[in-house]
Amino acid sequence: MILGLTGGMGGGKTTAARLFEAEGYRRIDSDALVRDELLILPEVVRQIEKKFPDAVDAGTGRVNRGLLAGHVFADEAALAWLENLLHPRLYALWREQLATAPGARWIVEVPLLFEKGLENWFDFTVCVATSSAHQIARLTERGIPQALAEQRISKQLSLAQKLERADFVLSNDGTPETLRMQVARLALSLTNAR
Repeated sequence: MILGLTGGMGGGKTTAARLFEAEGYRRIDSDALVRDELLILPEVVRQIEKKFPDAVDAGTGRVNRGLLAGHVFADEAALAWLENLLHPRLYALWREQLATAPGARWIVEVPLLFEKGLENWFDFTVCVATSSAHQIARLTERGIPQALAEQRISKQLSLAQKLERADFVLSNDGTPETLRMQVARLALSLTNAR
């Protein structure tokens, strides 16, 4: 069984995914794959440097994700270009990982699950919901200025639309224990439904 997990930035996707992992799911973190595997590929770095020379550190040859984000979240065409560069490679990594254990239970964190029409990859979709106040607070705690957080959130499908399209919804406005209980309950019901 493969679950696609989505939600808004700062909504608690990673926390929920770790809770699913504690319930026996294998976890794929799409953001980590982009950060740790794709943004270090020489051909990806070359393409980014060609498009945004200041986004690659001349000394280390590493992509400065903050500068890159500044470029792409301010320009729709630049964002589309970066997604076209990264997403096919990301999906190939998903296929590789999922193929390692086809009968396992998987949880895949996918920030743009509905925006990119990826529903067919998954047996079920799960959306983590939180209020915009909690969302902004969590992002600013991570060091993202409020204006930038709001700009990035605006590039995603509205939470209401994600909730409407998801098979299951987890509320993350309460305590961590409340979220843990929701995940445990959902994991159990999906196991029993098999």
